[in-house]
Amino acid sequence: MAQLSNKKHLMINAIIIDDEPQCIRTLANDLDSYCPQVRLLEQCTSAKEGLLAIRQHQPDLVFLDINMPWMSGLELLEVVGEISFDVIFTTAHDQYAVQAFRLSAIDYLLKPIDYQELITAVRKVEAKHSRMITREQLTHLQENMNPASSLQRIGIPTKSGIDFVLIQEILYCEADSNYSYVHLTNNRKLYSAKTLKDFDQLLGQTEFCRIHQSFLINLNHLKKYYRGDGGYVEMVNGASLNVSRSKKDELLSRIRV
Repeated sequence: MAQLSNKKHLMINAIIIDDEPQCIRTLANDLDSYCPQVRLLEQCTSAKEGLLAIRQHQPDLVFLDINMPWMSGLELLEVVGEISFDVIFTTAHDQYAVQAFRLSAIDYLLKPIDYQELITAVRKVEAKHSRMITREQLTHLQENMNPASSLQRIGIPTKSGIDFVLIQEILYCEADSNYSYVHLTNNRKLYSAKTLKDFDQLLGQTEFCRIHQSFLINLNHLKKYYRGDGGYVEMVNGASLNVSRSKKDELLSRIRV
């Protein structure tokens, strides 16, 4: 049975906030079985109860459901004010919600929660690999929760933190081993710990197209395609990028040629 090691850990004081009692019971049991260093202070079945519990206990960690009556998880965090605790969001499998979390660079757990993913999430909190959620991240999460939004931004983890940029400002992404360069308008460039595959998963359903194992381009910034074995493209900033033979047909179908 996989669980965290038995070495001594600092206790993490936590609260669960979820309007579904069965989800609370399952999560509480999994924490007891696999994450013994998490001490549950309270289990709340509404955002109102959760708000009172946060103010009373000042927890280190909150497991927070997104969709709840009276007040959503995001609205609760707005009311809390300063967020002095880590948050692990829990959400049902909804394509827009999942995409919104990814775009906003916020960690989440899908219901029904997989215990191995739970262990990984708690380990990140324990090791402080994840930072406390910022107001900027919450703002962009709310924006990205709306699939019709034309102002979607993406959170790009970099060495110094998380940079938020408008998706329309991204010219193309370029692979660099397990990292990526994100080329932006106005000759800006970010170096991110995300792989090109990560960016493809984030952006592939929008106006982006994978043209090569090393390149993911924004079709809105494509200037010209040059024919050849695979050919190559010229972007609006003058960059020339190779197109692989295996990606050529997909590109041509996307630009309706």
